[in-house]
Amino acid sequence: MSDIRKARHRRRKTALYVGVPLALTAAGAMAYGAVFGIFGEDAQPKASAATSAPTWATATADGFASVDALGQNGTYGGRDGKTVTVKTLADLEKYATASDPYVIVVAATIDMDPVGKEIKVADNKTIIGSGTSGQIVGGGFFLGQGVHNVIIRNLTIRDAYQGVWNDKEHDYDGIQMDGAHHVWIDHNDIRHMADGLIDSRKDTTYLTVSYNKLSNENKALGIGWTDNTTADITIHHNWIRETEQRNPSTDNVAHAHLYNNYLQDEPGTAITSSYGNYARGNTRMVLQNSYFSGMNNPVIRDSTATLVQSGNVFSGTSGRNESGGGTAFDPKTYYGYTLDKAADLPALLKIAAGPQSSLGTATTTAATTLTVAKDGTGQYKTVQAAVDAVPANNTARVVISVKPGTYRETVKVPSNKPHVTLQGTGSSRKDTVIVYDNAAGTTKPDGSGTYGTPGSATLSVQSDDSQVRNLTVSNDFDEAKHQDIANQAVALLTSADKIVLDGVIVNGDQDTLELETAAKDKLGRVYIANSYITGNVDFVFGRATVVVDKSVITLKKRWNGTSAGYVTAPSTPANRKGILINRSAISGDVTAASFYLGRNWHPSGDTTVDPQSTVRNTTLSAAIKSTPWSDMGGFSWKDDRFAEYRNTGAGAGGASGDRPQLTDAQAADQEVADWLGNWTPTAS
Repeated sequence: MSDIRKARHRRRKTALYVGVPLALTAAGAMAYGAVFGIFGEDAQPKASAATSAPTWATATADGFASVDALGQNGTYGGRDGKTVTVKTLADLEKYATASDPYVIVVAATIDMDPVGKEIKVADNKTIIGSGTSGQIVGGGFFLGQGVHNVIIRNLTIRDAYQGVWNDKEHDYDGIQMDGAHHVWIDHNDIRHMADGLIDSRKDTTYLTVSYNKLSNENKALGIGWTDNTTADITIHHNWIRETEQRNPSTDNVAHAHLYNNYLQDEPGTAITSSYGNYARGNTRMVLQNSYFSGMNNPVIRDSTATLVQSGNVFSGTSGRNESGGGTAFDPKTYYGYTLDKAADLPALLKIAAGPQSSLGTATTTAATTLTVAKDGTGQYKTVQAAVDAVPANNTARVVISVKPGTYRETVKVPSNKPHVTLQGTGSSRKDTVIVYDNAAGTTKPDGSGTYGTPGSATLSVQSDDSQVRNLTVSNDFDEAKHQDIANQAVALLTSADKIVLDGVIVNGDQDTLELETAAKDKLGRVYIANSYITGNVDFVFGRATVVVDKSVITLKKRWNGTSAGYVTAPSTPANRKGILINRSAISGDVTAASFYLGRNWHPSGDTTVDPQSTVRNTTLSAAIKSTPWSDMGGFSWKDDRFAEYRNTGAGAGGASGDRPQLTDAQAADQEVADWLGNWTPTAS
């Protein structure tokens, strides 16, 4: 095994309670009897009650603000405190400066008195505008040395301007940070201040600035005022228009990741840009997929700085456009992100940047429910018909409520239909079954070829933030009758991010559960809880980041009655998390010492992947080999990432060169929250 890495930065640990019976949550440990163990084969999983707080009240930052460092686990603001609504300066200052955590909803226009006042924000605060009504006029906010875990969102901060364009007398910024860390500035409209709009100074670090409108100002965003090169900063999806300089100016920043920003200098106005993105001093900057319109000197760097560009669009720009100085860094070493096309940014950010009516308000859009019943008592007779009825690019959750019955069909939830929940309504997850029998080698009805492994899936979930609950998904392809064709037969395929499988049974033989991402460079996280997975060869596999938590994995004999197989076959991209089996049980009616926990899949001999499986705090039956990991395709599993931690049962074993065990310190970096990052699955 190449290493069991301990990351430079660690993400916060977050308790997860999706669909977990309260007895399990309290007990912490599990004891299994029959194949369905303590859950009971006929039990209907009950998702724990979702928090009453709206999503925006518990939101967490992305980018460098999401990284665990300096004793702070990501940036989540005041989510652990009370939510208060303020309409006066006195109340805003009272709660923003308090020692306790607060989510502070600004629901009015608040005039600063005196003009230029900057409220000194304390740790653990979320300050968010209510829809578009939260406005701060004539002043802003100050975050001093050591202040951390602060979110400022969805506000309009404006009009501290004192009549002098390049104001050297007044330092009336919208947001000023001196030595703060873990700060998220998001979806604000900051304009027409005195001196600058945002200043990140004096080693402020772990900062993310996203989806803001910065406009009508001499200086937009200044970063630096230090000889140290320690700060880590992400700036993405901001619309910066009609600002002369500091767009941003980035001085002595260790890791400056700028992507998907739209910089605009409109012709024929009194404001003319001096420069766009500027890497100063010893800064290392990665600049990706941004759009520069009409900017003078759109990208510049000092000779001592490193600046790497890719995917940017320059329209009507002139003057310096520079890069070079080295290779900078790879942002995906620190966090996951997805790039939008640069050409799409003008249209996208004119809508998405700045305050949003959906943030900071108590109302939420109710989920739409579509019913499916074979007997015609629902709106649709097939599950696919209900999926087809979901509008493309839906913004609110759609629950497809499936009445008990066996639905012999294939179902595909396409990528342009997010927020879909497939929910069985029976008293048992066995009552509602979606089943089909395609295999990789099955010829398509139109004769155009075979399905291939992913195409064989009975249920394919390709849309983000989708869920499957309280039903069975099966592939009943008969291997014994069809040894003449490729017999990989997928029951359930996921290829998206933020997927929840809660209280499901997934049945198959080879390749039962395929867990992929939309593309190799995209993040795909899957949380599986309170579920049952059956198979024999590589039956939990793929490149996604997967947690199998408090579930039962059942080993099954091959079509000819022999016992031999592999539970996992990860194909994890380098620097990503792979498959984590946690607090579960692995057993089955198979021969002792006949199954491996997994093997390392390098698709088509891909040497860039770094497969990972971790099995921890899990009961292993005698079916598991004493050397539980295996090579695949000529690649040694020891060069990839495979390990166990505190497993029990007859199939467990001590540490050896053939059976790596995590140390306690290593295990602390391989918990559920490390896998899921800034996503906490919920029941809605």
